[in-house]
Amino acid sequence: MGSALNSVNNVFVELSVVLGKSSMPIHQLLKMGRGAVIELGTKQDEEIWVLANNVPIARGNIVVQGERIAVSITSILSASEANAMQL
Repeated sequence: MGSALNSVNNVFVELSVVLGKSSMPIHQLLKMGRGAVIELGTKQDEEIWVLANNVPIARGNIVVQGERIAVSITSILSASEANAMQL
């Protein structure tokens, strides 16, 4: 069992949180500078997506405490739901 845990400890997973989406022409994107704001099509109280290696695995809410931002997981997707989701 110990060697199996050591193998798992060496597996890296990229986690991403999708707060929202936006579409814009490339010329507008190229004109943006430091500090530019991109409006997202998501409201403040809507659930966000949590992805592992670009695959949706959970939904959650944003939690802000002082200067820290975190995600509170509200639901975990089943394998079949995750495979069916296309973001």
